[in-house]
Order: sequence, then structure tokens, then C-alpha cells
Amino acid sequence: MTNDNMKVPFGYEPAPETRKGTLIFYDSFEAISDQELEIAAAVAREKSFAKFVLYPLHEESVRRMAKSPVSAYYKREDRLHEWKRESGREEVIVDRLDGKRKKYTPIDSVLRHIAETYPAPYFLYLTPETANQFASYSSFEDWIVKLRLIVSSEPDRLHAKLEQYRHRWEVVSSTPV
Repeated sequence: MTNDNMKVPFGYEPAPETRKGTLIFYDSFEAISDQELEIAAAVAREKSFAKFVLYPLHEESVRRMAKSPVSAYYKREDRLHEWKRESGREEVIVDRLDGKRKKYTPIDSVLRHIAETYPAPYFLYLTPETANQFASYSSFEDWIVKLRLIVSSEPDRLHAKLEQYRHRWEVVSSTPV
């Protein structure tokens, strides 16, 4: 263990950290438009998150969760990198855990990975469908006390657990800042 000493003037106090936490956009990104990505990035900037992470799901994860057809993981990931380049948002991180695993990854494993990798507090940016689905999992109550949800639009129907934990999530406006 090293002990690095720094010399600072008497009475020096470091400036308070103005950016903290991580916003994770958890989705398949099959139907997410560039406009919706811009809105999510605007939320990350407006709320001063230290990290904005895009977490694309592997095809197997989407098949188990949504039972809907989805394009190949690498195509969706390439589209996210292309959006990142075109919009000039170098601070955006595209997480590759699902791409490395190449199989179904439960949301519990994803959230543990996020907790180990990125700074707290954690905010999960979800579509209304994914938020309702997340609320239906048995581990939802364990995770909702450790993170907060940001839902991209008002859900048509609410899962009972989402209603129960209404104070732990919010809905964003539909126009980018």
C-alpha cells in the first residue's frame, strides 16, 4: 500500500464533486430512435451524472424477456457506436457485458456488474414496457431500494410493484433540453 502525500496550502478544501452517479439505459435498442437517445443523454446531462451507460441486451436476453424478434447484437451495438460518433458524445459508454457473454444475462447479474463497475448512486433508464417487466421479477424489491428508475414515458398500465414503489421512479419529459 502506497502513501502518497500531497502538499496543499493551509485551509485548502477540495471543490465538492458536482457530477455523481450513473445513468444506465437498459434496453434492446431495437426500436429506440436517435431522438430517444438524445432525450436520455439530455437527462444525463441535466441531472449531472458522472457516467451515462448504454446497455444493449443480447438476442437471447431479449427473447427470454420480450419474446419478440430482434436483430443481431453486433448490429444494434454498431448503431449505438455510430450514434455516439455522430452526436459527438464521447462521454457515453456502451457496455459490452452481454456481447462478451453471448447468451442470456439475467437483470440481477447486469445490476451486480454495474454496481461493481460504475460509481453510485444508480439510476436505471427504462421504457415503460421494460419497467413493468422489471417490476414483475422476484428480485425487484431487493433492487428498487438500491437504485432509482427513470421511465422514458408514462406507462399505459402500471405493475402493482411499480405502483407500490412510486416514490422510487419518475417520468421524463419527451423533449430534449
